[in-house]
Amino acid sequence: MALLESDVPIREVVTTAPEKAKALENDVRAKILDMLAAEEMTIEEIHDELHRRGEEKAETTVRHHVNVLKDAGMIEIARLEEAGGGTRKFYKSNTRVFSYELPEEADETLAGAQSTTSEELASLIETLYTKHGTEIEAVAREMKPCEYCDTQHYEEFIVRELLNRALIELGDSGTLDDVFSTDD
Repeated sequence: MALLESDVPIREVVTTAPEKAKALENDVRAKILDMLAAEEMTIEEIHDELHRRGEEKAETTVRHHVNVLKDAGMIEIARLEEAGGGTRKFYKSNTRVFSYELPEEADETLAGAQSTTSEELASLIETLYTKHGTEIEAVAREMKPCEYCDTQHYEEFIVRELLNRALIELGDSGTLDDVFSTDD
């Protein structure tokens, strides 16, 4: 006889490449991504800003963390400058990490917004699949299996990725800022 039986629904989905997940295993790297999302910085500047944020790391350790993020494709060299007979590299993040938790009452407060979002997204995804299902299925056939999963959800991953990329594009274009600023 079971002491507890409960239907546990999926409440969150984390979509990222395994090498990106491994790169984020260390919270210092998340801090570096946050810093480099705001501005391009050298290893020395990253080291100094980490120190200001309470992280006592050797410059070689900072360089290691930057290399892990660079190898994972999460940061890039934004600029090179000649400096004292050498080359100074400036890094910039191409990845934004949101690490928040909603307040306890958020589910209740946002229930109407969640309902609207679900309805609108269902319609959008139906339209997306009607217009571009062939391309989505073609990409899905080329994908490698998830090393952690027994069941594969290729099309769902692709649709989530398309939605995420669209949100990034809207953020970069200023459209999201425009929408959010109308609430003031």
